[in-house]
Amino acid sequence: MKNIIIVGTGAVAAELTSYIEDDNTKLDFEKRINLSGYIEYEYNIEKYWAKYKLKAPVLCDIDSYMPSENEEILISISDIPFRNDIIERLLKKNANLANFIHSSVIIPESVQLGIGNIIYPFCIIGPNTIIGNFNMITSYSFISHDCIIGNGNFFSTAGTGGRIKIGNNNFFGIRSTVIPHVSIGNNNIIQAGMIVDKPVKDNTTVFYRYKEQVLAIPKAK
Repeated sequence: MKNIIIVGTGAVAAELTSYIEDDNTKLDFEKRINLSGYIEYEYNIEKYWAKYKLKAPVLCDIDSYMPSENEEILISISDIPFRNDIIERLLKKNANLANFIHSSVIIPESVQLGIGNIIYPFCIIGPNTIIGNFNMITSYSFISHDCIIGNGNFFSTAGTGGRIKIGNNNFFGIRSTVIPHVSIGNNNIIQAGMIVDKPVKDNTTVFYRYKEQVLAIPKAK
């Protein structure tokens, strides 16, 4: 059993906590996670920790945290720039940043995985894929074979075809999809539902304009 501390106590932390608790019911004792507590600022405790009724205590804030050899860190923050700032501060403290992969995830041995990645339940990672550091891949996402994924990307129930190259710090909205052989640069936002069929460079938002008026027609009696 390994000791884990989660950074953050918001919605992402609450989800991650529930997946850890669920996974513990499916694993042998030595593979389970002991959730020691959370790192959070005091002004967020009532706003988040109390709201989500998290059981493990808030141990300290990021400024006062001092790493220990017998514990690892998971970062449960969806805001990419803020998360990167936290990562940088933890690395300067020589913190041990862990991966979390739910036991329901399909991930072949040929996959190369960096540090600090979080993969929620029911995701599928294709063979011969390379995934860097600090990516968050939420439930039912898929990354097909022979992809190269950089660092700090957030996949929100999103998917990619095979042989795709993705850079760093990209956000993929709900049910967005990238077709095979397309490349994505850095710091992009792919809005929900988008199908990306052309290369995207850097600092771009991919979206479509919703209809300005939605009509709801009642059924005839």
